[in-house]
Amino acid sequence: MASCSEDKAAAAAEEEPNESLASQKREERLRKFRELHFKRNEARKLNHQEVVEEDKRLKLPSNWEAKKSRLEWELAEDEKKKECAARGEDYNRVKLLEVTADEAERWERKKKKKNPDTGFAGYAEAQFRQYQRLTKQIRPDLQSYEKQREESGEDFYPTSNSLSYGTHVPTKEGIDRMVEDVEKQIEKRAKYSRRRAYNDDADIDYINERNAKFNKKAERFYGKYTAEIKQNLERGTAV
Repeated sequence: MASCSEDKAAAAAEEEPNESLASQKREERLRKFRELHFKRNEARKLNHQEVVEEDKRLKLPSNWEAKKSRLEWELAEDEKKKECAARGEDYNRVKLLEVTADEAERWERKKKKKNPDTGFAGYAEAQFRQYQRLTKQIRPDLQSYEKQREESGEDFYPTSNSLSYGTHVPTKEGIDRMVEDVEKQIEKRAKYSRRRAYNDDADIDYINERNAKFNKKAERFYGKYTAEIKQNLERGTAV
């Protein structure tokens, strides 16, 4: 009887470390499972954030980053100009002091590569050059832009079902800027027109001054192709 009790005690003593070892393994597995569960939730959250950001980027224009960088640079330039004006310094002089020799040489090379204005080549080309020149002079007010976007909400980007078209009222400052810009264009255009020397012996093939300018331009571009036809018409031998 004593031997049997001793065997049971020994077996119970052996089972206790086995049970503790099994519980430790179970706790280790549960801990790893909780860690994996936490990492999965974190990865899911990050993926959702990336999807939202990618959707925002896709809705923006293709050149949004370049425009944003350009506008930020222009705002920084305006701030520097204001600081120089407050100190009574010349902004162009201060800016040149910060330019290195390599940058100056690179700018000169870029200027040489640019094609010079070859003059009048056609009304479409002249109008396109004027459009580019005027758009480069635009300085957007980002603060008022953001304010208007917040006030308009979804109507800021109208669709085919929007009813807000034509309801925008420009500010007095905006109207003044437009009037000032138009007056500058008129003043600049007036300097382009200069009186040419009048030739009394030249043939009169026009009905007014505007028609005379048009005929000169047509002759300059197409005169070599129509010279023979014109001569035949003058001689009366044209078929």
